[in-house]
Amino acid sequence: MPNDNSSRQRLAYLVMLVAPLFFATNLVFGRGVVSEVSPFTLALIRWLAVAAALSPFIYAERMKLRVVVQRRWGLLLALAFLAMWVCGGGVYFGLQWTTATNATLIYTTSPVIILVLEGIFRGRPVRLREGAGAVIAFLGVATIVLRGDPAALFSLSFNVGDLVLVAAAFAWAGYSILYRSPELQQVSNAAMLGLLAALGAGLLLPAAAVEWIMGARLPITAQAWSGIAGIVVFASLLAFMTFQYGIRQLGAPLAGVFMYLLPPYGVVLAALLLGERFEPFHAAGIALVMGGVILATFPARRNL
Repeated sequence: MPNDNSSRQRLAYLVMLVAPLFFATNLVFGRGVVSEVSPFTLALIRWLAVAAALSPFIYAERMKLRVVVQRRWGLLLALAFLAMWVCGGGVYFGLQWTTATNATLIYTTSPVIILVLEGIFRGRPVRLREGAGAVIAFLGVATIVLRGDPAALFSLSFNVGDLVLVAAAFAWAGYSILYRSPELQQVSNAAMLGLLAALGAGLLLPAAAVEWIMGARLPITAQAWSGIAGIVVFASLLAFMTFQYGIRQLGAPLAGVFMYLLPPYGVVLAALLLGERFEPFHAAGIALVMGGVILATFPARRNL
């Protein structure tokens, strides 16, 4: 049994190394889509497609899901609202008003928020190396988004979009913590994600309907639909499946620290796929992020 647990933990670490890569693709695919599709309409299409893709898993585990729905329907609605409404349509809405730099800087505070919320509501102590690793990783993120110039922090301007991203950072932290509830562990990640996607689509429908009444931008080009396909496959199915696996195996605080890898992955993807330049401050930021993640997650013999 100890060997089995150790093997599952090692697999979870490997899975969590690639999870932020899938989330980072949302920036690449979403860059050209947000300008063509209204935010809540885009989120609705995204999660309807995910629910449809995972419908076989929903059907296969329909009896287990029925029990979970009957017992914890409020928790399920909360998870769908946090992940699909706030971190879906809400983030796309916020990106219309804020810069990518501000969004990255704000959204990647979620691992720290997870540690704080776990400590406040669940009494989980923050180990010294976890806290130090989180701080170092965040400094790496700041190095990337500020382009290696600390003075750039004073030139950042904040607006309503930034407030939306702050809400999204807290929402993602809440989702990460609540998803590990024992009642949800009886259902596979695929079936649970499919159910949450369907619930999320239902919650998104009223906001999308308002957009349609007001003349929403709809996907009509091949570029828009190809971007949506990338968001569904990589930034939704693969990203959420891997992250939720990490949450179940490692817990929200430890899994959340890996999300500091999102900006470095985004930088590399932008360089490879979009032709953007890879600068020295990118290398410095990635080194800090990797060092912080390793420090926070590397197994230690002492309770540090």
